[in-house]
Amino acid sequence: MVKAIQAAYKAVQKAIASAYYTGTCTIIERRDVRDEKTKITRKSEVVVIENHPCKISYEKANAAVSSDAATVVSLNTKLFISPEIAINSGSKIVVEQNGVITEYCMSGEPAVYPTHKEVVLELFKEWA
Repeated sequence: MVKAIQAAYKAVQKAIASAYYTGTCTIIERRDVRDEKTKITRKSEVVVIENHPCKISYEKANAAVSSDAATVVSLNTKLFISPEIAINSGSKIVVEQNGVITEYCMSGEPAVYPTHKEVVLELFKEWA
């Protein structure tokens, strides 16, 4: 019975991916990489997952907040992706959707469901 449920979830996951995911994402981690010639280890960007189907969703967090300088509208950005994709804390997530490429990082723990994973994102500023 468990195998039948897992198979049903996989079928739903496949249907969601083909009908709902309109973007792709590349997940990049900053790791120690050793140069074999110089024997020096440096931090480098390493692509962990490339061009994986996903979807970005936006939701207005609060009504516009007025300040002396300008009115600020806050958006929550959420990534929908396959549940088996591991995104480590501190990773850079480059998303291309609707012809727009944006760099994000994960903000908090993802919500994992049998058919998908929801990851709250924030704009990537720099490596920690």
